[in-house]
Amino acid sequence: MSRPVTLFTGQWADMPFEILCQKARSFGYDGLEIACWGDHFEVNKADQAYCDKKNEILAKNGLKVFAIANHLAGQAVCDHIDERHKGILPASVWGNGDPEGVRKRAAIEMMKTGEAAKRLGVNTVTGFTGSSIWPLLYSFPSVSPAMIDEGYADFSTRWLPILNKYHELGIRFALEAHPTEIAFDIVSARRTLKAVNNHPEFGFNFDPSHFGYQGVDYVKFIHIFSEKIFHVHMKDVGWSKVPTEAGVFGGHTEFGTLGRYWDFRSLGHGNIDFEEIIRALNSIKYKGPLSVEWEDSGMDREFGAKEACEFVRKVDFPSSEIAFDAAFEKK
Repeated sequence: MSRPVTLFTGQWADMPFEILCQKARSFGYDGLEIACWGDHFEVNKADQAYCDKKNEILAKNGLKVFAIANHLAGQAVCDHIDERHKGILPASVWGNGDPEGVRKRAAIEMMKTGEAAKRLGVNTVTGFTGSSIWPLLYSFPSVSPAMIDEGYADFSTRWLPILNKYHELGIRFALEAHPTEIAFDIVSARRTLKAVNNHPEFGFNFDPSHFGYQGVDYVKFIHIFSEKIFHVHMKDVGWSKVPTEAGVFGGHTEFGTLGRYWDFRSLGHGNIDFEEIIRALNSIKYKGPLSVEWEDSGMDREFGAKEACEFVRKVDFPSSEIAFDAAFEKK
């Protein structure tokens, strides 16, 4: 049985929820991973009646919801707060902009997101954690091990209460391992799990597009963290085979700028080996949704979203229940 193919609504938040539902169904999707911004899902309004209405709209369009995503509030839980966060956070979380106040209100918002997910009828929240130590990535001036230790301790202190609340609710949090987060590759993901004592409600939203251009073995990530793959993003990325003007760090250029070493691509138009990803997901018996996070600066998004859905259905194949050579054996 093939896995459900869903559309992450984060890049469509300028479009009213009901219109997006109509389009998603016409593109061929089974359901949505609903972002907690725009009018798609507003945590501060998400009482039972609000959640029931969302499910009615989904059902009317032949769709289901498999997860909700709160990357924006999650990012503010551990970050150094500045004017960028004001642009992405709800006014109730930003408040007066005092950094520690923002971080504390963001943590409360993430707890409320778990409560809202339960009312909606889903058991997975995807998102970001933020990181107090991401700015220390390049070690000059020299970064001491103690400074990194402090960053993971800060993450643990701020996120364990959220995860404990999720445990009470029966909700899982799936971190999208990603540059700017506390986990952004295999090594940092291991350390992240250790920091929260391998909390049962903490896992990953696997997204290969954030690993490929870094040189991280994204297929190995699936095997190493097999029990912690709570959700999967299908997103492609292309990177250059030859030297470029703006390297891995991007040269402070915008996505889509000529001369970048890497850029996100619509599915099938980049360098990610999705067949190997599907084989790895089959081997760990992942049966959850394959959620298309569509990003490509050089392609019309409606064309791309439809083509991406078709791509996922084509590449997703079921695992075998028997060994291929079992028929040779004498009974």
